[in-house]
This record gives sequence, structure tokens and C-alpha cells, in this order.
Amino acid sequence: MKIIVPMAGRGSRLRPHTLTVPKPLIPIAGKPIVQRLVEDIAKVAGENIEEVAFIIGDFGPEIEKSLLQIAEKLGAKGSIYYQNDPLGTAHAIKCAEDSMQGDVVIAFADTLFRADFQLDKNSDGVIWVKSVEDPSAFGVVKLDNYGFITDFVEKPQTFVSDLAIIGIYYFNSAEKLMDEINYIISNDIKNGGEYQLTMALENLRAKGAKFTLGKVNDWMDCGNKNATVETNSKILEYEKEEMLNYPASAVIENSLIIQPCFIGENVKISNSKVGPGVSLGNNTTIVNSNIENSLIQENTRINHGNLSNSMIGNSAQYFGVAREISLGDYSVLDFLSK
Repeated sequence: MKIIVPMAGRGSRLRPHTLTVPKPLIPIAGKPIVQRLVEDIAKVAGENIEEVAFIIGDFGPEIEKSLLQIAEKLGAKGSIYYQNDPLGTAHAIKCAEDSMQGDVVIAFADTLFRADFQLDKNSDGVIWVKSVEDPSAFGVVKLDNYGFITDFVEKPQTFVSDLAIIGIYYFNSAEKLMDEINYIISNDIKNGGEYQLTMALENLRAKGAKFTLGKVNDWMDCGNKNATVETNSKILEYEKEEMLNYPASAVIENSLIIQPCFIGENVKISNSKVGPGVSLGNNTTIVNSNIENSLIQENTRINHGNLSNSMIGNSAQYFGVAREISLGDYSVLDFLSK
């Protein structure tokens, strides 16, 4: 099996954090979003992953190296493809056409999930969905009485279904999917100015393909700061048993740690209360602070912070008492010197 991961967008709604790092590479509880995504899919698939193909923009050689290492950790070949123009979800998959053979899972790298099911390989494909309150912002599916999908509808303005496609798909024949993607692109068939994957799926269904549902227990978004901080807290709760042991290099003095928390290598905490729901990246220092439900990246220093629902990037410095903040990489915010 192969995993195809379109991730060309940098994540403008998560700025300033995505000005220096693409959103899928932002760590959640100590591990990049895209790494968590492919590891979760590998668990669900229950079989060896032959290849992980990443479809990216101009992210640079260091990020490309990081992505290839993620594939290697799964024992899989890593491949890099480029989507230079944002022409839609079907176009993104077209960019990885050389890897589109056999059975594949396609996973768009802006979401995380928790699920307890196995792939139905007797169907032509599985579409992961989650019931949502407002389906107008998503592609949705309609079902028949036997649980097979009867329609794919992109961002319906009138209610047709509340089963939103979360951006993860299984296909037992990547070649058949590519035939439909090539058809809509060569005939310039667009929806909203883009080549949509749901259009290719609808064409497959109309030709007799049978698609079933893969329902998820939890669908976690990383679209903006608040959603990413909430997802960090959820992941920490799911993995709280794994977070109980701190690295030997961490130094914690006269401080209270309320689980669940992730504490990275060489973290220093003194005279502070940290947690619950806090991730501290490697080499970060916390002094005289109270931090809860926040995501702090690497090489950052916080002094006299009183933070909640906050996200602070890499190599940043924060000195002050604000309750909620979003501070990007290499930034300095100092309320104490005034």
C-alpha cells in the first residue's frame, strides 16, 4: 500500500507560525502533524506501507529531507512531488501520478483523526467522514439504505447531508482514480475555479464504483491557532500514558506539572506551574510562569508568563503577563521592561 499526502499549502490561517514552517511540519505534542497523520493511517491500514509520497510547494531542501525521514521511519520509500499552482485537490493528486498505482490511501495533511476500524477491501474505496453541524464548508456524501455512497456534493449551500469528508480516502485501484482525474483536467472541468477530487469520485461512482464509509471517532483540525491548541490538548489526552516519563535531560525545579503534558529534551522549568494540555519543545525554558492548554515550540524562553490557549513558535522570547497570545518564530515580546 502507498500513502499519498498532498500538502502544498503553507497554511495562511495559522500565520505567523506558518511564515517559517509549513503547517504540516508544525509539531503537535512533540511530533509534526504530517508524521502523526501517516503513522495513524499505517495503524489503520494494518499492513506494510511501501511508499509515502508527499506533494509540496517550494518548501526547501531541509523540509524535504524531514519528510523523507518520516517515510523512512515507517520503513517506506519517500517520494517528493511539487504542486506549483493551487489548482485544486484533484490537480494535487495529478502531480503525484507516477506513484499512483495499486491500492492507496490519500490523506490531506491538515487534519488528525482517531478511529477504530479496518479498511473494507471488498469495496472500491473507503471515504473517511464525520458528522458536522455546518456541512456547507465541506464536501459531503449521501448514502443508500445499504451504507454505500450515492452522491458526492462539494460545499452544499442547501442541506443534503451532514457527513463531511475529512480528507482521507482509500482506493483499491489508483489507476482508475487517475483516469477520472486526467479526464476532468484534460477537459478543464472545474468547480469553484479548481479541479476537485469529489468530481472524480462522482464520475467513478456513476460508472459503478462502490464506496463505503470509514467513520472516525474524533476529527481534529489544525486550521488556525485556536484549533491547533485544542488539537494539541486532545492528542496529549489520548497519549497521556506515554507522556508520563520526562526526558532525563529535562530539569524541573520547584515546579508543578499537571498532566497531560509533553516535555521535550533539555527543557528547563523553574518556579512555575505547567499544565494541563501543554507541549514544550526541545531546549525551551520556563521561569516564574503559569501555563495551561498551550503549545510552545523549541528554543523559546518564557518569563513571568501567565498563559492559556496560547501558541508560541521557535526561538521566541516572551516576558509578561498576557493570558492568551499567538507569537511566531524568532519574535520577542517584553512587557517587563516597560
